[in-house]
Parts: sequence; C-alpha cells; structure tokens
Amino acid sequence: MTSPEHGHPEHEDFPWTISVADHPPRTESPQYQASRKLMGKLVGTTDDWAFAPGPYQDHHGGGVWVKDSDGWLCLFLPLGIEWSAQFCADPAKVDHVRRCAARVVGAFPDTLPGYASFGYDDGQRLLDNPIETAAQVAEWTDSIFNASVPLPAGTHSGVLPKSAGYHHYPKPIVDIDHFRYDDFTLFVTDDSGRPAVVVPVSPRGSGDGRVRLLAAHAHSPYAKRLTSPVRAEQAARAVEAPAPGEEKNVLPADDPLARQAFRKQS
Repeated sequence: MTSPEHGHPEHEDFPWTISVADHPPRTESPQYQASRKLMGKLVGTTDDWAFAPGPYQDHHGGGVWVKDSDGWLCLFLPLGIEWSAQFCADPAKVDHVRRCAARVVGAFPDTLPGYASFGYDDGQRLLDNPIETAAQVAEWTDSIFNASVPLPAGTHSGVLPKSAGYHHYPKPIVDIDHFRYDDFTLFVTDDSGRPAVVVPVSPRGSGDGRVRLLAAHAHSPYAKRLTSPVRAEQAARAVEAPAPGEEKNVLPADDPLARQAFRKQS
C-alpha cells in the first residue's frame, strides 16, 4: 500500500449519538421487491463490481444502474434516501434527485429497454412523473433509482472488528478497505479492542514498518494523537510518544497497531 506524503487531522468537536425517529413498521413494498429482483439480475451480469463477491443486501444508497455498449454499471446519484429517512423527505427536493436521475439515464439510451428485458417496466414512469406526495417519495425510495446498491452484509451495516459498514463508519474510510493491497490490514484494534485506522508512512517495499494513524475510537488512548498535543503520560497508557520532530500521528514499527497492519507481510 502506497503511503501519503503528508496528512492532516479532521475531527468533530462534539461527541454524538444517532437517533432514528419512530416510523411505521417496515414492509417490503411491491416496488422494493421489483427493484431488488432487478438489482440482483443486473449485478449478476458484471464481473467488475467493486464490492464483489456477494451475496448482497440491497442498500438504499442512491445508486442508478445504466447500460452502455460494454454492459451494466452502477453509478451514484448526489443523494441517497435511507428507508427510515423518507418520512422527513421534502417531495420537491426528492424531485431534484429524480430529474438528475433522468438526465443520467438519458445519456445511456440502452438502460430503460434493458430494465424491461428483465421484467422491470416502471423505469420510464418513475423518471417522467414529478414527485409531489409522500406516496411518490416512498415509491422513489424503494425504486431501482435509489434502492439498488448491492453490498455484502458487512459493507452494508457491519461493525468492527469483524467488518466496517457504511451505516457505522465514514464512507471515505470504508472505501479504503476495498481498494487497499490484500496484505495490509487497514482496520486494527488497540489493547482494549477499540478500532483504529492506519496507513503506511513509506512507499511499498521500503521496509519501513511505521504507520500513520488516520482514525481512532474516541475513548482509545490513540485518539489523543489526533486531537491534542502528545504528552509524556501517554507512554504510561501504552501509547509511545513520538520521537522529537516526528509527527504525533506516526506510530513506530514496534507499535502494536503497526504490527497488526503489517502482519501479513514478511
């Protein structure tokens, strides 16, 4: 895995807890059943889907499948509507997404006939009809233009240390785990089992075993390397202080996180 030459910390100033508002019991609408069936057929036609192999869950992530001369591919619209979030959705704003989807699909004229060949006949109607009501928001949410992103269960909603899912971790970090070298471990854990994310400091093959800390659980002692000046007492909490002049988020080769990251390499 090639390393970045420089890094900078990003953090939130306030801890947070997510609350999902109460909503009607979840059911599988006819639109969702048809969309999920079509999604399964479409992903089955391609061997270059980034999240292969399956089996897959159907993520309401704002994906839109289009067809060109080489076959099917899944693109992402600017906004995706999670099923439980549709109840606060403004139909006028969702209609902006519909119009965006119509432009994307319009650039791939084989798309709608392709849907129809698989038995999905709602595509043209959904793209053509303005979204003005809650019922139309609900149908769009469950349609092939939103609920159509095939993800393995772990990538969809997994929790570390087993896997990192988009419902629990920032997408830019989760994405790294899908394009990294297989012999480098991105998600590691501290002595208490709390997750952290590291990348190499030096180019691949250099023999440098140091890693750069990108993320850490808020309650991990490693988090202080990302949010505040390193203090000597950190060493007493099993986090070695950096050498003079070294970046505080660079961990030495003998640090437990660095050892975990490179354990698959000789």
